[in-house]
Amino acid sequence: MTVAPDAPPCNRRTVDACVSNLRHGRLMLIRIFTLVWIALAAATAPARAATAEGGAAPYDRDLQRLAEILGALHYLRALCGANEGQKWRSEMQALVDAETPSGERRDRLVASFNRGYRGFQQSYRSCTPAADLVIRRYLEEGAKISRDITARYAN
Repeated sequence: MTVAPDAPPCNRRTVDACVSNLRHGRLMLIRIFTLVWIALAAATAPARAATAEGGAAPYDRDLQRLAEILGALHYLRALCGANEGQKWRSEMQALVDAETPSGERRDRLVASFNRGYRGFQQSYRSCTPAADLVIRRYLEEGAKISRDITARYAN
């Protein structure tokens, strides 16, 4: 996120402007993450076909990490008042639907999502600056994972 060069520094007097800039940056990251996610779903079809016989996809570890990030975001974004409802759970469901994993692969993805959710549920009872930082970093990491998978495994 960039701030205009003439913008005042963030301090107690300018906190509203800083929060507004932060929210704008988050919205941009969410939009980027969603667009990359759609590209990921379309691009991984050939690799999914290779795993239809029960083997692991070469990007399964990355998908599990992405599922864990989605679980964490599902908890933390709600905790920090994002009012997105089931957005991150729905993103996870879209991942499962696009990937169509069976048996153990599906179980691993679901377990990763739940681990991300529960891990932060045990640690955070209210939104803190650390929770906001985790949200920003996870949005960036999730977008990077999506881009990397798309770049490596797209047609």
